[in-house]
Amino acid sequence: MNRYRIAAIPGDGIGVEVIAAGIEVLDRLAARDGGFAFDFEHFDWGTDHYKRHGVMMPADGLARIRHHDAIFFGAVGAPDVPDHVTLWGLRLAICQPFDQYANVRPTRVLPGIESPLRRVKPGDLDWVIVRENSEGEYAGHGGRSHKGLPEEVATDVSVFTRAGVARIMRFAFALARSRPRRHLTVVTKSNAQRHAMVMWDDIAAEVAAEFPDVCWDKMLVDAMTMRMTLRPETLDTIVATNLHADILSDLAAALAGSLGIAPTANLNPERSFPSMFEPIHGSAFDIAGKGIANPVGTFWTSTLMLDHLGEPEAARRLMRAIEQVTADEGLHTPDLGGRATTREVTDAVIAAIEGDNE
Repeated sequence: MNRYRIAAIPGDGIGVEVIAAGIEVLDRLAARDGGFAFDFEHFDWGTDHYKRHGVMMPADGLARIRHHDAIFFGAVGAPDVPDHVTLWGLRLAICQPFDQYANVRPTRVLPGIESPLRRVKPGDLDWVIVRENSEGEYAGHGGRSHKGLPEEVATDVSVFTRAGVARIMRFAFALARSRPRRHLTVVTKSNAQRHAMVMWDDIAAEVAAEFPDVCWDKMLVDAMTMRMTLRPETLDTIVATNLHADILSDLAAALAGSLGIAPTANLNPERSFPSMFEPIHGSAFDIAGKGIANPVGTFWTSTLMLDHLGEPEAARRLMRAIEQVTADEGLHTPDLGGRATTREVTDAVIAAIEGDNE
């Protein structure tokens, strides 16, 4: 039996609730399969830890999770702590040192869920967004001087390297090649950002020559928002910078019905470090503790973690269970227009797993 050591970091807000639901489902899935098991180690890092200790995670935090097989992450952020403190103190403090440079966000309209787009048919919106996750606009290069004075200056410098752009392009082209349509759209803003984004375009063209079996095109990020809403069927795999893909993937989740269903994998493809898996909905303090958070994003995220760990059949079984549950409108949580609770959705997914004999 394979045993996987998973670092569970629920974080803040509804992250605590959905990670608990995810762990319960994963343990039942493993018991149903019989060929693997999980050893979850819990870490109470987040804003509560920050309020007690002045840091989002301890100084030896990375060393403590360095040798786990994966990281299961809930959410970060609280209304009474500045967002840049929470993000840079925990999520980015893990992603960047562990070189999780490929952020992968699948998006599609699940059974029973209605897209806000009119006339969208099954299969019209079925995308994977690849986000460069290590540099670009979130490289952290910049600063403030003369703080609080009239002449104060603040800079954030987008940092793009040939190595960083080339590796995310190769990852995205390879992913596109693995999907039936073999189509990649490269998102850019090279009309205005004439240095880094022009290099982005140049490297995309160079890497494309290595993948002659992949059809590709290029879109400016502003035009991309229109294409996503007006012609979703023309898109398949998408690659964009850290900032552009962050924004576009939230739009994609909304177009698929709700941020509550959207998954994320932060991958170190070379497996030199553990990869981290998280739903994208954030801490959602407005509904925290009410028992109505949608756990589907966490369950879908769990399928990505299972695939990464080498358990593809279990991933497929869990995805079938998710689709069976979303198809029942009586099991929709409030973000989907329903009245179901986190507990009810979790129980229904577990029942679907245990009744799956495919």
